[in-house]
Amino acid sequence: MKVRFGVGLGAETGPAEFARIVDLLEEAGVDSLWLSEHVYGPSVEPFIGMAHALSRTRRLKAGTSVAVLPGRHPVLVAKQLASLAALAPKRVLPVFGLRPARRAEREVFEVPDGRRADVFDESLRLLRTLLSQETVDFAGEFYKIDGAGVGPLPRVPMDIWLGGSAPAALRRIGRLADGWLGSFLPAEDARRARQSIEAAAEEAGREIEPDHYGITLLLAEGGITPELAGVARQRRPGVDPTRLIADSWPSLRRLLDGYLAVGLTKFVIHHRGPGTFDEFLDRFSTELLPLQN
Repeated sequence: MKVRFGVGLGAETGPAEFARIVDLLEEAGVDSLWLSEHVYGPSVEPFIGMAHALSRTRRLKAGTSVAVLPGRHPVLVAKQLASLAALAPKRVLPVFGLRPARRAEREVFEVPDGRRADVFDESLRLLRTLLSQETVDFAGEFYKIDGAGVGPLPRVPMDIWLGGSAPAALRRIGRLADGWLGSFLPAEDARRARQSIEAAAEEAGREIEPDHYGITLLLAEGGITPELAGVARQRRPGVDPTRLIADSWPSLRRLLDGYLAVGLTKFVIHHRGPGTFDEFLDRFSTELLPLQN
């Protein structure tokens, strides 16, 4: 199974430094760049960022970690992804989620009250159909289109991954997605999440490729701050934050060993703490790139 490491950019990375970071990642031979969904603040919008990154590189892949789908029209999302795939074949890595991580941003992705999960399911079905068929007729509860096509289809079918760890999210991944990108889970919970996804896929008559399971990890060099510890405890009450966030490169390696042991092979590393991005990337290249196969 292919083990790969990508770099994630969070809310603090704005347009001023974005292009330079992209160039550094390409030069270093990093597999992928991942852009978080943060509407309020200086960070680059994920689809705009993917387009810019892909346009100035030849090898670097670009993905969303994660973009919100309910509240975006799936036809427009399909058009964006098909265009990116035509311009940068095999380098577009979409990962979608149910809702923004920040509660204040949820109003931006408006859906009917109490129906977000239903909109998500229908949006995924329509999105996948548009990316696999030249002409689509679709009549759902929320979306209806006749004779629609979004242009040249990807030459290689595009994988759609999902985030999430709630039981309903894991069942959705098994039924509708091609892979999983989790976050804030200790290794044993990641194992159980994978098993739940596999069971849901089998029940739906599907199979997810064994190396299509990954996780996002925070590296907090210099120690886990009270703010980060609070985020970890909010996401996983009762779990020691050191089992979710690495406070050094050796602790990151220990976490990675645990995830590799339970079958995860794709990793997105977000850097927090002192030091420049250049210093982080030098250490990333030394510590992690040799682990790829």
